[in-house]
Amino acid sequence: MISYHLERAVLQDAELIAPLFNDYRVYYGQEPDLQGALHFLQQRLETGESAIFMAVTGEGGSRHAGGLAQLYPSFSSVTLQRLWVLNDLYVAEPLRGQGIGTMLLEGVRDFALNTGSKGLTLTTMTDNISAQRLYEAQGYVRDDEFYTYDLFFEK
Repeated sequence: MISYHLERAVLQDAELIAPLFNDYRVYYGQEPDLQGALHFLQQRLETGESAIFMAVTGEGGSRHAGGLAQLYPSFSSVTLQRLWVLNDLYVAEPLRGQGIGTMLLEGVRDFALNTGSKGLTLTTMTDNISAQRLYEAQGYVRDDEFYTYDLFFEK
């Protein structure tokens, strides 16, 4: 079994993780768009609008990413604290069940703690049972108190 370690992505890593991000989007019903995925990641990393963590194996030019987690900053007005939104978590399909998702979740947890935040929040599909099990095993608690509402605009 190949060993992966956690790294925080920098701008130069966008090409390494773009295929994973593209696969993540396809998983959620979007058309494949590798160039769009790359451009989106480059923008987030260039502007510091997100913190992206990746599960990586190898070194130098032979590095390979097997999973990624992307956090967006937010704030809690009620508690007057920073909050991180775990917006994207994806592990390449052939690598699932090998602990990469757990490693990514532990890494973003440590990052959230080290940045003095209130914690992490996430949303997942109601039928994504395997992800729900993973989140709950890591201490995430399902919110039964609040409803989520969206107002999306057509392009």
